Amino acid sequence: MKMTFRWFGEKDDSVTLEQIRQIPGSPSIVGALYDVPVGDAWSLEKVQELKNTVEKAGLKLEVIESVNVHEDIKLGLPSRDKYIENYKESIRNLGKIGVKVICYNFMPVFDWLRTELAMKLEDGSEAMAYDDSIVQKLDPVKMVEDMATNSNGYVLPGWEPYRLKELKDTLEKYKDIDEEKLFENLKYFLENIIPVCEEVDVKMAIHPDDPPWSLFGLPRIVTNKENLNRLVKLVDSPYNGLTLCSGSLGSNPKNNIPELIRHFGSMGRIHFGHVRNLKFVSDKKFHESSHLSSDGSFDMFEIMKAYHDIGFEGYIRPDHGRMIWGEKARPGYGLYDRALGVAYLNGLWEAIDNMKKQ
Repeated sequence: MKMTFRWFGEKDDSVTLEQIRQIPGSPSIVGALYDVPVGDAWSLEKVQELKNTVEKAGLKLEVIESVNVHEDIKLGLPSRDKYIENYKESIRNLGKIGVKVICYNFMPVFDWLRTELAMKLEDGSEAMAYDDSIVQKLDPVKMVEDMATNSNGYVLPGWEPYRLKELKDTLEKYKDIDEEKLFENLKYFLENIIPVCEEVDVKMAIHPDDPPWSLFGLPRIVTNKENLNRLVKLVDSPYNGLTLCSGSLGSNPKNNIPELIRHFGSMGRIHFGHVRNLKFVSDKKFHESSHLSSDGSFDMFEIMKAYHDIGFEGYIRPDHGRMIWGEKARPGYGLYDRALGVAYLNGLWEAIDNMKKQ
C-alpha cells in the first residue's frame, strides 16, 4: 500500500508541500493541472514542471486526480473525437514523467455534491453534509452559485466555473441520454484510450458517482457492484480499473465496501483507494466525519483489512477531512484532519500487518 495526499498546487492550496512532507510516512502527492481547460491536452512542459515542483520538496508524483473528461465525450457528440485525441496526448505525456495512475470520473455535469459545506458538528468541527430532501427542491443553477459562495474562496474540484457557465444548455443536452447511452459513450471512450494506457503503462481508475444515484434527472452509472462489474468488462484490460472510494459508494448502505474491495481487488482492478468515513442520519442523508470508525458509520478496520487481505500494492489516500482547530481551507481538503487520517490509516495498516505476522 502506498499512502498519498491530494494537493491542489502552489497557487491554489492552503496546504504546502513542506507541511505534507512532515506527515508521518511522507505520503506521495496526488496532483493535477488546474489551469488547463477541460478538453485541452496537458503539455509535457506543464506536467514536467508539476513533477519538478513536487520532487524538489522531496516527494513523489505518481497519481493524477483528475484529468477531467469533456462533456462532449460523455454526451457522445461528434466533437468527442478531438477531445479524445487530446486526452490520449495527456496520457502519453503523463506516462513520460512517470505517472502510474490517472483518476477520472464519468459523472454528467456535476461531480460530487453536498448540500452543506460547513455543517457544525457537536465537537465544534465543520464537515460537509448531504440531504437528498433538500436536493429535490434545489434549482441546479442556484446550487452552483451557492457552492461557489460557500467554498472559503477556493474553487472546488469538479465545480470549476468555466465548466458550469453554460449549465442550462448542458442540462438540456442530457435529456436524451439515459444510463444505457452513457455506458455506450464510456465504452467508446475506453476503447480509444486504453490501448494508449497499455502502451505507456498508465492505469485508468474511474471514480464512483458521488452520491451513487441520479441527480436532477441525470443518469449515473458508476454506482454499485453490478455496474462496476459491467464497467471493467467494457474493455477487459488491467489498465481499465477503479478508484474505490469508500465514502462515495458507501453513502448507499447497500454497497458493502470490504466486499467490493475483495471482489475487485482479487481481479486486480483497484488502482486507487479513497478511504474516508461518514455518518448516516437517515436514508440519503449523511454528514462526513473523522476517519475514526466510532465517529462515523463505517468499520475502517475492516476496510483496511480488506485491502491488506488482497495484498494491495496500489495507492491510497485519506479523503475529505473536517475543518478543525480553526483551519480555513478548501472544504474537505484542509491539512489537519487529513493528516490525522493518514496517521490513522497507516496505524491500522501497521496493526493488521503485525497481527498477521504473529
